[in-house]
Amino acid sequence: MIKRTLFFGNPAYLSTKNEQLVVNFPEEEKPQTTIPIEDLGYVVLENPQITITNGLLMKLVQNKTAVITCDKQHLPCSFLQPLVGHSEQTERIRHQLNASQPLKKNLWQQTVSIKIANQAAHLSKRGKNALKLKRWAGEVKSGDAQNHEAIAAAYYFQNVFDIEGFSRNQKGIAPNHLLNYGYAILRAVTARALVSSGMLPSVGIYHHNKYNAFCLADDIMEPYRIYVDAMVYEITKSTDDFEELSSDLKTILLNIPSMDVIIDNKQSPLMVAMSRTTNSLHECFLGSGRKVLYPEYE
Repeated sequence: MIKRTLFFGNPAYLSTKNEQLVVNFPEEEKPQTTIPIEDLGYVVLENPQITITNGLLMKLVQNKTAVITCDKQHLPCSFLQPLVGHSEQTERIRHQLNASQPLKKNLWQQTVSIKIANQAAHLSKRGKNALKLKRWAGEVKSGDAQNHEAIAAAYYFQNVFDIEGFSRNQKGIAPNHLLNYGYAILRAVTARALVSSGMLPSVGIYHHNKYNAFCLADDIMEPYRIYVDAMVYEITKSTDDFEELSSDLKTILLNIPSMDVIIDNKQSPLMVAMSRTTNSLHECFLGSGRKVLYPEYE
């Protein structure tokens, strides 16, 4: 079942009754709205004047609904996750923590290789030269010792957008702000799937910054970034009005969890594909599998 994403950009009072999310708008003459909690995958809270009851938060967490809050720049800044995301969580975390260094290097090699291959496919689809990326995708060694990931990213972003002076920088010119927003949503999708698969999003296979609570999410989302890139590319081609992160553009980007991807030669919503990826990662930690199942961009 495809889970819904709700976005609240205006002041609202959110509560619960009869397993429903109840929405009241105190400053607007709108009728009360109810939505079944079981249908919700993501709830994005942007306005600082939103009030949410503890009873609703409890039910959302029990439903494994990701609750995302935004900062003053309207970018997602926090993610509420359950303490227990899987019935075998303790055992699965143990396998994750006991993963050997050679295994982690192999998993990162797989991740970087498919990420670069997806970047090459995206450039090719846009009629751009992707020969270097295709070659680099096949040259990634264990642990990406030659740092192909960074080299490929630099080349990719120099060529993907037809915008003078563009470079990938969180504080850079548009459409960097759209990429930032899309990646933040993708990060929450990844963290939610990892928790549901019984793993710790904070313990990565490559990323290991002690100040980063989502190291593993940042690892696993890498091959999925291409879908955010593709969505942002389409936005830049369909309108000239993308300098500001408007409500309309946010609405488009909030469709990321439900957009279709190809994984294991089958079409699947991204949020479902991500769960398949995280489950395959657990199998690698367990020793029953050797390959992380990632989507292939077409």
